[in-house]
Amino acid sequence: MRRPGLQIDGVTAQAFTLPTDSPEADGTMTWSATTVIVVHVTAGGCTGLGYTYSDAAVARLIEATLKHRIVGSDPFAPTKLWDTLQAAVRNMGRAGMTANAISAVDTAVWDLKAKLLDLPLVTLLGARRDHIEIYGSGGFTTYSDQQLAQQLHRWVHDAGCRAVKIKVGTDPARDPHRLEIARCAIGDAALFMDANGAMDVKAAIASGRRAMEAWGVCWFEEPVSSDDIEGLTAIRAHLPAPMELAAGEYIYNVDMARQLLACHAVDVLQADITRCGGVSGLLRIADLADAFHIPFSAHCAPALHLHALCAVRNLRHLEWFHDHVRIEQRLFDGAPVPHDGRIAPDLTQPGCGLTFRYADAAPFAVH
Repeated sequence: MRRPGLQIDGVTAQAFTLPTDSPEADGTMTWSATTVIVVHVTAGGCTGLGYTYSDAAVARLIEATLKHRIVGSDPFAPTKLWDTLQAAVRNMGRAGMTANAISAVDTAVWDLKAKLLDLPLVTLLGARRDHIEIYGSGGFTTYSDQQLAQQLHRWVHDAGCRAVKIKVGTDPARDPHRLEIARCAIGDAALFMDANGAMDVKAAIASGRRAMEAWGVCWFEEPVSSDDIEGLTAIRAHLPAPMELAAGEYIYNVDMARQLLACHAVDVLQADITRCGGVSGLLRIADLADAFHIPFSAHCAPALHLHALCAVRNLRHLEWFHDHVRIEQRLFDGAPVPHDGRIAPDLTQPGCGLTFRYADAAPFAVH
């Protein structure tokens, strides 16, 4: 039951950097570690949890700049606090690390509100489904042929995924070989590819056509930078059916989503709850895509997306990203486990159902 006058009385943010289990790369960058910033917001004896994947500086941004705007706020009004934080970062810019910071805080406040009401977050938001479809994602360009085949095979045959995605674009001459390995490993499952903006328009059109015709690739993600809306629009117009063009993982606000949709640049719009403004931002963007009659797919951070996506009307699926799955299962109790290519929220737990295991994370803390 709501308690009048209750205020948020505490905010903490801490960064943890975990090494990858092997070197990882996509079409435009390589990395050997991933940093997660974990946020806790408290009120009324309850603690809300949120997090984002970004630079450790996000933790300081929250503690030093946003915290005084958060403490004293109404924990039952996350969207009001979201507006306050958006206004607070006006002169810093609303994209990039400020968006990551607000995303982590917003998800924590929504989790806190649900816990104060003793409700699963999806029940608070309004459930439209009781599970969500996932697709396996990884297939890094640093993988050997054996690593690639084993990972994809495991997603399809062990996790039950009906689709998998690999990275392309680092070495275009080798991409056909890797797509052939992927197709052999997954049988009739759907095959996606993601260039992470590594191509130009002409190369992307040629690559997409060949991938569709030779290996049945039906999803081409970010062939050019998502900032190149004209390029995405041109590529979409020249890709063969039924291949779909997807982009949006770097959307930081609803205006960026509107630009992609208004220019008819994508067949499927993506967004990431850890970047686009948390639960509040994600639901606004999904609703906007629905108004354009465009399906919605979520990018990475599967444990954090789960409850919110069960409330999204036009959902296609969620990315089961290797790096984030590994971190979430290592650091959070309650991280979902796939069954038959799906994950489902635990309706016996309030909030998002996640609990941070600090003891397991402590060795990776950024000081």
